[in-house]
Amino acid sequence: MSGWTALARRLRPLIERAAQSLTDADALEAVELYPPWSGEGVRYTAGTRIRDQGVLYDVLQNHVSQQDWRPVDAPSLFSRVLIPDPETIPDWAQPDSTNPYMTGDRVRHVGRIWRSQIDGNVWEPGAPGTEALWIEIDEEGETP
Repeated sequence: MSGWTALARRLRPLIERAAQSLTDADALEAVELYPPWSGEGVRYTAGTRIRDQGVLYDVLQNHVSQQDWRPVDAPSLFSRVLIPDPETIPDWAQPDSTNPYMTGDRVRHVGRIWRSQIDGNVWEPGAPGTEALWIEIDEEGETP
């Protein structure tokens, strides 16, 4: 093992611990800093973050991982980090009650840009009945 490899292995746990203190926006810029999810009996602690298939997740409750508890399939254990970088307008992703969009969050959906009008927004932009929840805007944030 080269000196660089040994150093990298020694520093990796420190980097992963330091990454836990990043804001959501910064964390989304550096997903690779977080430990990958494993279904091999890893002890996960609530309040930490992990990554799986390029997606960043918050751990919602303490647990020991199992193969059938992959983050995308276990919303009681993990929530996808969706808080976007304020300079970027991401594609809309279906949140759940643990990671809703908040007032002012912007998303792209069906070729349009939307801004959330409420905190705790888990509804699809433009869907019937969501007129008070989302407002269509242009790139500058103005209503068309």
